[in-house]
Amino acid sequence: MIKIAVLVSGGGTNLQALIDAQQAGKIENGRIALVISSNPQAYALERAAEAGIPTEVLRRRDYDSADAYAHALDARLQAQDIGLVVLAGFMTVLPDSFCRAWENRIINVHPSLIPSFCGEGFYGLHVHEAALAKGVKVTGATVHFVSEVVDGGAIIAQKAVNVEEGDTPAVLQRRVMEQAEWILLPQAVSDFCAGRLTVRGAWVERKEKE
Repeated sequence: MIKIAVLVSGGGTNLQALIDAQQAGKIENGRIALVISSNPQAYALERAAEAGIPTEVLRRRDYDSADAYAHALDARLQAQDIGLVVLAGFMTVLPDSFCRAWENRIINVHPSLIPSFCGEGFYGLHVHEAALAKGVKVTGATVHFVSEVVDGGAIIAQKAVNVEEGDTPAVLQRRVMEQAEWILLPQAVSDFCAGRLTVRGAWVERKEKE
């Protein structure tokens, strides 16, 4: 059984999708063992508490450097014997040293079809604002491994979502979450924990269930 840590900063909608999947028995060989928030006011902490999941708050401002913060984070993960880290709306950029130490063991969900609308500055509503400003007809979500390059890690799965006439960034954000993020992320976590994912360079191979 692989122990999972979910890192959050805000409302925790993707965390809730993972909790729901776990309670429905859809996370094979995995269990959410810890939720760490960079924001003490994050509603995600309440979601975790309601599900009986231990929580911790780790604020970047309490550390002198990004490396010091990453060291403290790593120590907490190691102490809990965490095997997979999931970034679910985690707004603190992790240094390269942490990404290397946890290579192919950190999963992130991004609200676009990478390589579109990704990288530095593309997070939250900014992604959907950019998509609407460009006039794209299709957007979506991507689940990927985290590397030193922001949103540049190997892609695990993607799902397209139609952009509809009259969409606002908030409306589009909600549709992408419901139709893509909340489906892709639990499945990717389950596939990882079940040993179905193999990373070969920029390509992630997924074995079908036997």
